[in-house]
Amino acid sequence: MAYWGGGGAGGWSGPGEGMGQRRGAAGRIDGWNYDDLGKVYDAHLIRRMIPFVTPYRWHSIFALISMVIVSLSQYAQPYIMGRAIERIVDRIGAGESVSADIRNFGQLLVLLAVISFIAMYTQRRMTGFIGHRLLREMRGMMFAHLNRLSMRFYDNEEVGRVMSRVTSDVVTLQELLTSGALNVLADFIGLALIIGFLFALDVQLALVSLAVIPPLMLFMWFWQAYAARAFIRTRMAIATVNSNINENVSGVRVVQSMGREAENLRRFDRLNTNNLDSNLYAARLQAAVMPLVEILSSVATLLVLIVIGIRTFNGDIEASAALGFATAFLLYIQRFFNPVRDIVLQYTQLQRAMAGAHRIFELLDTDPEIADAPDAIELTEVRGQVDFNRVDFEYVPGVPVLRQFDLHVRPGETIALVGHTGAGKTSVTALIPRFYDINGGELLIDGVDIRKIKLASLTRNISIVLQEPYLFSGTIADNIRYGRLDATDQDIRVAATAVGADEFIDRLDRGYDTVLHERGQNLSVGQRQLISFARAIVADPRILILDEATANVDTHTEKLIQRALDTMLKGRTSFVIAHRLSTIRSADRIVVMRDGQIAEIGNHEELVAQNGIYADLYRMAFTHLTEQEAATERTEG
Repeated sequence: MAYWGGGGAGGWSGPGEGMGQRRGAAGRIDGWNYDDLGKVYDAHLIRRMIPFVTPYRWHSIFALISMVIVSLSQYAQPYIMGRAIERIVDRIGAGESVSADIRNFGQLLVLLAVISFIAMYTQRRMTGFIGHRLLREMRGMMFAHLNRLSMRFYDNEEVGRVMSRVTSDVVTLQELLTSGALNVLADFIGLALIIGFLFALDVQLALVSLAVIPPLMLFMWFWQAYAARAFIRTRMAIATVNSNINENVSGVRVVQSMGREAENLRRFDRLNTNNLDSNLYAARLQAAVMPLVEILSSVATLLVLIVIGIRTFNGDIEASAALGFATAFLLYIQRFFNPVRDIVLQYTQLQRAMAGAHRIFELLDTDPEIADAPDAIELTEVRGQVDFNRVDFEYVPGVPVLRQFDLHVRPGETIALVGHTGAGKTSVTALIPRFYDINGGELLIDGVDIRKIKLASLTRNISIVLQEPYLFSGTIADNIRYGRLDATDQDIRVAATAVGADEFIDRLDRGYDTVLHERGQNLSVGQRQLISFARAIVADPRILILDEATANVDTHTEKLIQRALDTMLKGRTSFVIAHRLSTIRSADRIVVMRDGQIAEIGNHEELVAQNGIYADLYRMAFTHLTEQEAATERTEG
């Protein structure tokens, strides 16, 4: 029966290499440039992110001010403690009371702690406010853009990779724009404050404390080159894993029916192991920094203590000052390396965020191939005349699918498309709703070039029923109303009755309010197809496309649909790809296709009489019928 059928599962998927699988020149994988994505700071990307935060400028300013106050209140404490110890030791040496000093310094430290608490609370409130709204807006923007992209994009892109961009990449970018960026900024401000307080205490000791920074910077310069590639590979690895999971879960019925569980598990294990290896390598690189930071912290502490000891021994500073210096500098050295540790840890997030930003903006920069022309018009009173004038079409450049295709369809006429697999039947029906643009010739609706018609008005007048019905989460009524939101309950019931769906719907406990599982899995394939027919009819189209739409219903159900369509489709233009003889024979004209061209055209009797391609296909299909079906076909014929 495949000779009569359409392309595959009833979808319009042109051939092409997946965008997610591209391999380019050295330094590029999946369209990513290592040199670009290796940057922790990319000025171009940052400029593109600014408009996302601009609507929350005041919240951002409050968060920034709060962050500065937190840093000042926290990093001032070691300075005050050092001065307090020096003053208290001096008073004790002079035999004076220190209670007032202890009380005053203690109150000052408590005040700083309270200020830090309030400022940190304000910062978290502001960043939370900004972050969650940014997440909603970015996902909304991505979702809207994905709905505008053309079919060719989805032919070339893996669903798992697209989902990774909308979910994990958006989250990492949101974290960068809120807490991530502020945390990094806070760390750098903290380092600047610490250095300032160190020099305010003692220039020589400050220089000694910072002597370990050049070796650390040299190490980080070498380290980041390896870390950049490692973190990008982890993003690519998890995207591949997600894509494979999505593919196998979506096709679980085929997997189980073909006994592919073990083989698919082996393939997934390879991908998952690659993901594990990538993350372990990145973790090893990240872990290598921490011991060095701890060693340098200890070295700095030792150097400061040695210099303080020498200067005290030489009488350059007094014992009280030495004790105060030692306390303040040891606290500052400890706190100095805390931001360094944080920046190293944030490096991973910054890498992920920059990589995610590249992927997000790459998607947002993908223009829809199909878009309204500046002078596009609105179709109002559509009659349904369709003219293919010497149309050329190809999915892949240089590989023609339709060649000089000529077909002129009168309003209300039913056209059946038949031919061997790959003849171009489904491609013809994919061009009518303008899922793809033609490469040559003209395609006219009511005498107007389809490229001069607004897409919204075009799709309002076309309904499509595919071989594999796709139902959405919600009730049966919601799914029938999907293409026409203003349809009343009565409209829904009339459409369901017309296709014979009301019989099984009324038997359900909640009838039209029955909630469907994902893709309508709590209904049979035939029942799902009946609902998709009702959905197409309630939209009241002028042009109807049936791509193997009766392939999954039994003979009795198909007859119900056929009788309903005979009545409901009067005055509507319809294109039918089908393998049922009764459906084809009732068409006004049958178009026999071969190699993207029309080989024969006429009604059933005319084509059988010609004893050509159609007659051969008819005889081949007839031999596949059961004795009962053959008798029915002879009777109807």
